[in-house]
Amino acid sequence: MHQSGSSPSSIHDVLVIGGGINGTGIAADAAGRGLDVVLCEKSDLAGGTSAWSTKLIHGGLRYLEFYEFGLVRKALQEREVLTKAARHIIRPMPFQIPLLTNSRHPLLVRAGLFLYDNLARRRIFKGSRTVRYDNDGVLNGSIKKGFEYWDAQVDDSRLVVSNALQAKSKGASIFTRAECIALRSDELSWIATFHNSLTDSQSEIRAKTIVNASGPWVSSLLNKLIPEKSANELRLVKGSHVVVPKIYEGDSAYMLQHHDGRVVFVIPYEGKYSLIGTTEEDFTGNLDKPEISNDEINYLLSIVNSYFKKAVLKSDVVYTYAGVRPLMEEEGKAASKVSRDYHLEYEKEPYPILSVYGGKVTTYRVLAETAVNKLGDVFKKMPGGWTKSATLPGGDFDVHEHLFKDLATRYSWLGPDLIRRWQYSYGSLSFDVVGSATSMGDMGVLFGHNLYQKEVDYLCREEWAKTADDILWRRSKLGYFFNKKEINSLDNYIRQSYPAS
Repeated sequence: MHQSGSSPSSIHDVLVIGGGINGTGIAADAAGRGLDVVLCEKSDLAGGTSAWSTKLIHGGLRYLEFYEFGLVRKALQEREVLTKAARHIIRPMPFQIPLLTNSRHPLLVRAGLFLYDNLARRRIFKGSRTVRYDNDGVLNGSIKKGFEYWDAQVDDSRLVVSNALQAKSKGASIFTRAECIALRSDELSWIATFHNSLTDSQSEIRAKTIVNASGPWVSSLLNKLIPEKSANELRLVKGSHVVVPKIYEGDSAYMLQHHDGRVVFVIPYEGKYSLIGTTEEDFTGNLDKPEISNDEINYLLSIVNSYFKKAVLKSDVVYTYAGVRPLMEEEGKAASKVSRDYHLEYEKEPYPILSVYGGKVTTYRVLAETAVNKLGDVFKKMPGGWTKSATLPGGDFDVHEHLFKDLATRYSWLGPDLIRRWQYSYGSLSFDVVGSATSMGDMGVLFGHNLYQKEVDYLCREEWAKTADDILWRRSKLGYFFNKKEINSLDNYIRQSYPAS
C-alpha cells in the first residue's frame, strides 16, 4: 500500500474495510462493475467470524419457526446459485432429523420440510423424505423415525479467499494486515490511515466511498473512526463448536433437536472428524479471541449423547472454536431467535459510507449485490449486478470425477490423496498450484502431511498467506494434523522466503 497524493487522479472509487465474506463479496461485485476497489483487512482474510461458522450453505430450516419466510426463500435461492458457482468447495449433503419423544411434533417438522422444499426452485438439491431407523444404526435404539432433507457443506474460509481472488481478477487491490486506524475527509474525498502490523508502518489512501464490512467490529469501528456518527446497536452472539473423532461412518449430517427449542448439527468433517455445533449465547469480551466455555462443551456433548449410541466424552474433543455473529439488536428476543438477515446503513455526508450489519454466509452474494447497488447514486454509469451467473475461481469444471481424472492423468505422480484434497480446495486452480512441476522432485520441501513447498509458494504468492496459521487454518484445514515443530518449520520458511512488505 502506498502513500497517496492529494490529486483527484489518485482517489479510488471504493474502499472496503473488512476481509470477511461480506467484504470480499462486495469487493468482487464492485470491481466486476468497473469500479476501482481497494480492500483492507486488519488480520488475515477470513480472520474473524467468516472462518468460524458451522460450514453450511443452507436455507435455515429452523428460521421458518420464526416466520422468516423471506430470509429462508432468499437463502434457498442463494444455495443453488453458490453451489453452482463454487462446486469445488460447496458440496450437497443429506441431513437426518431423528425424532425423540420430546422433539417437535412430526407433523410440524413435515410441514416445515414441505415449505423448505417448495419456497424456492430446486435444480441441484433433492427433496425431503421420511426415514426409518433400525437397531443396527448409529442412533439410540429408541429412535425409530425421522426425516431427511438436503443442504450443503462449505469450506467457509476458502469461500472468502475465492471471492478475494475474484475481486483481484477484476482489478481490485487486496491488502491484509492493514488495520484502518483513522478516517478523515477533505475537500476531495475520504482519507483513510492504515497500520501494517507486520512492518509496523503506516500508509494512507483516498476513496470516494467507504464500505464498513468489518463484521462484529462494524459499530465499534464506526464509533472510533467517526465519533460524531451514531452507529447501530449490535447484538453480538457467540456460536461455539467442538471437533471430535468421527462418531459414525457415512456422508450424512444430523440435525438434533433439543428440548430448549434449539438445534445442534453433527457434520462429517475433514474425513476423520465430526463437527458439532452450534451454541448461541450473547457475547461480551475480546472480539479477537472468542472462546468456547465449559458449559457450552457440556451442552453440545449432552445433546449428541442423547441421540447416538457411541458416547462422546470431553476427552474426545480434539479442537474447539467460537465465532461472534454481528446481529441487529431486537429487544426482548433470545439470542437464538434474533434475525440472521442483514441491514445496510447508508450515509452520504461528508462522503458516502455504507455500513454492513448482520448477514449470514449463505446470503453474502445477494448482500454484496444490494450493497453495491446502493453506491449507484455516486457511480451513475455503473452497470448492474453480474455475480448471479458467475463462477468463482476454481469452480469452472463440470463434475468432480472429471476434474480428478484430468488431474490424475496429467499429474499421476502427485498421488490420489493430494489430488483429492486439492480438488476440494482449489478446484481447477489445482493446475496453477502445480505450475511447471513434472515430478515430486519439483514440489520442493515437504513440510508434512502432503503440504509441499510448491503449494506454500502458490498460497503466499497468489492468496495473501503470510503465516503458517494462514495456510494451516484458513487456506486449508491441515492445522488439525501439524505438530508444533512442523508449524515452526513452515513459519520459518515463509518468513525467510516472503519477508513482510
